[in-house]
Amino acid sequence: MMPPDDPPKLRLVPPESPEELAARYEREKRAQAYHREHLMEQSSLAPFRVGSVPYLNAVPLARGIEDELIFAVPSKLAEMLRKGELDAALVSVTEVLFHDAYDVLDGIAVASLGEVKSVFLAHRGPLEHIQEVHCDPASLTSVKLLEVLLAERGIRPQFQPLENGTTGELPDNFLLIGDRALEYARSGPDREIFDLGTAWYEMTGLPFVYAVWALRRSVPNERLRRQLREARDFGLDTLDTIIRSRTEFDYELRKDYLGWHIHYHLGADEKRGLARFVELLRKHGSGQVFDPRFVM
Repeated sequence: MMPPDDPPKLRLVPPESPEELAARYEREKRAQAYHREHLMEQSSLAPFRVGSVPYLNAVPLARGIEDELIFAVPSKLAEMLRKGELDAALVSVTEVLFHDAYDVLDGIAVASLGEVKSVFLAHRGPLEHIQEVHCDPASLTSVKLLEVLLAERGIRPQFQPLENGTTGELPDNFLLIGDRALEYARSGPDREIFDLGTAWYEMTGLPFVYAVWALRRSVPNERLRRQLREARDFGLDTLDTIIRSRTEFDYELRKDYLGWHIHYHLGADEKRGLARFVELLRKHGSGQVFDPRFVM
């Protein structure tokens, strides 16, 4: 009698090292992100006309829809919305507070809890001695925020526009926002920095909301709202990739700024911060101010 054949031996896959496991996880995560981005690109925003700001802090809100957006500074986006040239835009929050023509997409914002780093007053001498402030003409909300912060301290300077292309001597006191502010702050400024996010938090204990998705009420936009939420979710899920792959500034600044100083949710605390801002705008004579109307 012939002996039975020996049972086949199992061939085990060699165990992966921690480095190999991490590399495989990154490959799979990238593949999933590429697939998700491809699906989003297949779902066009058309016929909606949508605008956003050309700043680093807005990148996570536009993940997968960047190529379909119209980019402009906050003041220009607000103007385009008012003229009906856009159906939606990521705009300074004052645009929806001063014009009762928009809905605010609930849950999404550009906000900070404390130091924001990209919205500040650079000044020489004590704040209480300031007579005049030159403001970045791209800004809307930040000018009003600075106005109420100073007014609460009994300081009421004159506000003048700051030349966009200033290459010579800067004025003693000026307000900057966005990437221009980040660039100035990292250049070794010779003025004191009054960070508006820090000042707001110290005064109120609340987050400050700088920008929101404003939607024109005359346009049916349920699908657009869903797409904007998906873009934000994709951006936050791949925030590490955004920080690593962008070219603005250096890696450590991007990581600190996008990973710590800016956040993108609009929840109960942010709405309380907005309500307090509305209250202070009314208190300090900003004219008619509307309560924001949120839509899901």
